[in-house]
Amino acid sequence: MDSDHEMHLRYPGVCSVCGQSIPKGTLAIYSPSTKTVRHIDCGSTVQPPAELDRGVAGASAMREYERREAKDEARIQEKTDEVQAVFGERLIGKIATRIAIDDRPRPSTTVWAQGAVGEERVATQLDSLAEFGIVALHDRKVPDTRVNIDHLVITPWDVWTIDAKRYVGKRPEFYTEGGLFGIGATTGLKVGGRKSDGLVDGVIWQQSVVQAALGDSVTVRGLLCFVDGDWPLIGGDFTVKGVRVCWPKRLAKELLKASEPTIDTAAISRQLASAFPPA
Repeated sequence: MDSDHEMHLRYPGVCSVCGQSIPKGTLAIYSPSTKTVRHIDCGSTVQPPAELDRGVAGASAMREYERREAKDEARIQEKTDEVQAVFGERLIGKIATRIAIDDRPRPSTTVWAQGAVGEERVATQLDSLAEFGIVALHDRKVPDTRVNIDHLVITPWDVWTIDAKRYVGKRPEFYTEGGLFGIGATTGLKVGGRKSDGLVDGVIWQQSVVQAALGDSVTVRGLLCFVDGDWPLIGGDFTVKGVRVCWPKRLAKELLKASEPTIDTAAISRQLASAFPPA
């Protein structure tokens, strides 16, 4: 594993020891193991704040997949036992193909595993931005609801709620319908040619919940990140109802700003980690 080393920051950061801002271009110490930065004059004897439980991306989705998979297997085994009881074990091979028709994971089961993979892919991109002072909290529970926020991202400039979606080979696109000469038109999101406005509404709701937890001192933004989508070679990203829509490798451009930090990411991260615990 690479050791800590000095580097001039390409973007503003936040010292992992004292919690103070580090301006862009400052010579600081970067830790590859934790993907954090700190002031050169912050000695190792200074105790950093208690480490955040940043959560595990896709953990709750994978647990749901495993629960459903076990239920499916139990259902298949029950049918197999019933056939054996009626026809006997010697004939079971002749009808195995019929049983096999039901021996495939149901789409409602596999979608959870696909979702977990999508969250993990997005988390990898977000965690790689830690050297710029960005903190990513993964798979967070919204108290008193059954809703999880895939990623809560605290940058030195604002906070983002990011919903990861994995729709393989399907194109997210902006649509407009109705109205006259653009007046009174309805805009929304389509994925694979089907209206998917509910995805946007879900992010907007998450924004409102996080904004309520933080008050008006910090701006909360929303983003839908589609993994393995059918994105065009040029462009493709867009905004619908105030929610940004893009792909994982675009996240750095969306989240980073070449300006001085405006919020205390360490304090906001602790506040949000407490308000929205790991799912």
